[in-house]
Amino acid sequence: MQLRRSARTLVAALAALTVAAAVVPTATAASAAPTGGGDRTSRTEAARVDRVKVPDLGWFDCSPLFGSTAQCGVAALPLDYDEPRGATTDVAVLRIPASDPARKIGTLFLNPGGPGGSGVEIAAAAPQFLAPELLARFDIVGIDPRGTNYSSNVQCFKDVGQQAAAVSGLTDVAFPVDYAETKAAVASSEKFGRACSTTGKPLSGSMSTAEVARDMDVLRRTFGDAQLTYLGFSYGTYLGSVYANLFPDRVRALVIDGVLDPTAWAGTPATASVPQTQRLRSGEGAWKALQEILDRCADAADVCQTAALGEPHAVYDEVIDGLKQQPVDIVDPDTGEVVFTLTYATFVSFLLSDLYAPDGWQWVDSDLSFVASLQAGGTGTPEGAQANAALVERFRTLQAEQDAAAAQEAAQRAALGLGFPYPNGLDAFQSVLCTDGLNPSKASQWPAAAKRADADAPGFGPLWTWASAPCATSTWTVKDEDAYRGPFSRSSAHPVLVVGNYWDPATNYDGAVGADAVLGSSRLLSSDSWGHTAYGTSACVTDAVDSYLLAGTLPAEGTVCVGDAQPFVVPDQARKAAPQRTLPPVVPPLPGAAPRG
Repeated sequence: MQLRRSARTLVAALAALTVAAAVVPTATAASAAPTGGGDRTSRTEAARVDRVKVPDLGWFDCSPLFGSTAQCGVAALPLDYDEPRGATTDVAVLRIPASDPARKIGTLFLNPGGPGGSGVEIAAAAPQFLAPELLARFDIVGIDPRGTNYSSNVQCFKDVGQQAAAVSGLTDVAFPVDYAETKAAVASSEKFGRACSTTGKPLSGSMSTAEVARDMDVLRRTFGDAQLTYLGFSYGTYLGSVYANLFPDRVRALVIDGVLDPTAWAGTPATASVPQTQRLRSGEGAWKALQEILDRCADAADVCQTAALGEPHAVYDEVIDGLKQQPVDIVDPDTGEVVFTLTYATFVSFLLSDLYAPDGWQWVDSDLSFVASLQAGGTGTPEGAQANAALVERFRTLQAEQDAAAAQEAAQRAALGLGFPYPNGLDAFQSVLCTDGLNPSKASQWPAAAKRADADAPGFGPLWTWASAPCATSTWTVKDEDAYRGPFSRSSAHPVLVVGNYWDPATNYDGAVGADAVLGSSRLLSSDSWGHTAYGTSACVTDAVDSYLLAGTLPAEGTVCVGDAQPFVVPDQARKAAPQRTLPPVVPPLPGAAPRG
């Protein structure tokens, strides 16, 4: 049988939308003969993937939906690679053909993060953020990891109503603070784990990163590449690390940017009592970035709004203490109606969202000064009224963007003949996270863990820690017996380029250092830059990544780049690295996170 939800329906519907379906012949499968040194793929792993027949993707023109020269296809791949002729799951693939096929090097695979981010959508966006030379010399390919997006969807609940009711304790707040919120979060975590371990099967137990790496290797062979060329961001760095260790002799050029420490993600028996999302130390990375912004604000009092209100660290402490005691109502200046209530946890989540952007310090400064002004005098002062109006405008802009995205999705579903929507982003995130890593046994252990995390990274520590609470092993019982948990020290045929950003709020720079230390063959490229991931933040990082992907040329040992955008540096605040190009739409490793705009 085949597990299907949206992919085959999408194929049929999109094909009907196109004026003429462009069927592109599948590349002749090439052998995986290794070049370079390093370890070899184990016989067991080679047998798993190499006996799988190259799939027929049924290519067709999907540019009406994804633009550019996009071609789409669907690969039916084994649900369990130990049973290559058994059940399959559909994996959606998008390709942007090389613009200069006469000089084509091969295929460049992309992953935006998550887990659960859409490889299809980042590949479709590639013409906006990749260098023209990469677009000229590679077919750009994105895969929606099994269980996600346009691939067959994992579904842990019967319908969206059951899902919303079950997980409300996790989704109604950014993270739980008081007793009632904590109790609700624990209960929702238990319900979530049980649902994915029953209703979500069998797909929920076959979504580990190792399975996605196997899918990618079969598709590498499908495209005719002897070795893999890959650029992965955020969670995509873990996928890259797993691939490099499962298939070390099949690596041509592999770049990971915004790096998750693979040992921390997978866990060990010694660290299994620590929640997976606490082991990553993302909270500490966000806290470090915020403190640095406040330090630089103090040194740039002439351009930092918060410094005009007092010593920035003191202002921040006062705002946080005030929100813990009393949330702030943001009101419509015309009607006096409450638009939304700003709580302590919500404000921390706003700041984390601010920190994702290379120029996020501007938003941190604005948000902090606005809330401080409101707390000082409410809307009864000119400063407070101005701050309230600015927050209302920002909230409504975000709401309008969300409404527009929902309307667009509804219209697309109607055009494609798809049924009632079931947002499976939460299910997909947890199904990968929980099958990949070791975790404590009971969700009731997360409150104590969050308290410990709060001591190291106030606010941000609990926010990140709670993301893995559904993974408690007494309630998340579905397993993937072929998940990969190390070792991560195998030497690949060509080194992994590890890109770490000093001030990354989602993937702590320590993760890049840890990955570089454990990977058998790697080179660390450091960047004194801001936001989540570093590609596109300076010519130094971007050119180094492009050079490695194109020609295998590594940056010099110990290279440290400096991001173009630096806090409170005026007037030269803009990105200078290819400003005509956007940043990649990276998805941070939090449940339900949207791609960076």
